[in-house]
Amino acid sequence: MERKVKYDYAFKLECVKLVLEKHYSCNYVSNQKGVNESNIRKWVGFYRQYGCIGLLPRNNQSYSVSFKLKALKAIDKDLLSLRDSIIRFNIPDAAIIVKWKKDFANFGLVGLQQKPRGRPKSMDTKKRKKRKSDKPLTREEELLLEIEALRCENELLKKLQALIQAEEKARKRKP
Repeated sequence: MERKVKYDYAFKLECVKLVLEKHYSCNYVSNQKGVNESNIRKWVGFYRQYGCIGLLPRNNQSYSVSFKLKALKAIDKDLLSLRDSIIRFNIPDAAIIVKWKKDFANFGLVGLQQKPRGRPKSMDTKKRKKRKSDKPLTREEELLLEIEALRCENELLKKLQALIQAEEKARKRKP
């Protein structure tokens, strides 16, 4: 299943041809076609660098840590703008580079590593109940379980008694 794109290949190519062959300005073409001028500038840059292939929609790509680092170093060294850097490294959107810069500034190389996508595969193991073993309980374990059960029963009876007393007080106040 292909990803839905806002502008198809033919429309992009038509806009680029108007700018390059007819020598219209990007501003004029953007007003004529109702497209943001920065998109037209980006399409023209991709067309000049990669030809017709540069206008084709790209699938979601995952970039290696070394590629990200190389791109960030080249951007700093050559003082590239975001538009120039996406064209040079064939990255579909400038927001990707902005995110890389932010992650690298905050976390260093660890921030450039791939992050798992979606929900975690396994549940937290801390909440799992203990398994009952097949071995019979010792007399001491049986007594401890019985004491625990009696304590719970005692607490329950105390709360029940308190509830009954509260209801009786409420009845005495109403008449």
